[in-house]
Amino acid sequence: MPAPRTLVVVAHPDLAASRVNARLAEAARGLDHVTVHDIAAAYPDGRIDTPREQRLLREHDTVVWQFPWYWYSVPGVLKTWMDEVLTHGFAYGSGGTALHGKTLRLVTSTGGPADSYAEGGYNRFGMDRLLAPIDATAHLCGMVLAEPLVLHGARTVADEELARHADAYRALLGAA
Repeated sequence: MPAPRTLVVVAHPDLAASRVNARLAEAARGLDHVTVHDIAAAYPDGRIDTPREQRLLREHDTVVWQFPWYWYSVPGVLKTWMDEVLTHGFAYGSGGTALHGKTLRLVTSTGGPADSYAEGGYNRFGMDRLLAPIDATAHLCGMVLAEPLVLHGARTVADEELARHADAYRALLGAA
């Protein structure tokens, strides 16, 4: 049975300057069933081609949002994409069933270490609570939210650990 077609929406404002997200995007490339889509590069002026993006979503079974964790949320480029693409009548509401049954997977990286993202840690909450708005978005869109893949300590992660994480990501996409 072939792997589901997977759309990786890379949402980094400057992927070329990113060590972690660039490495992860590279790990996703080259898989026959995976489309890697860098939305900041596709829309440098910030003007999203909504019909194109909705067509891409329709053509894939699994959607991955790959992004660095910014201020307890997604980067602005992904928030703009969500606002423009996940519209009433397409993603939710009357007739908005285009994404029903699709899987949404989050691949994100944090600057701080894992223990700072634990209940009572430096950031007060665990990632499950911090990701609750995205969980609610997936639910509203009729999507199944898969277990997120999180790389903590992105600013200081050793090359070997980053390589292992990239391999784990590639393996996850192969089984997506």
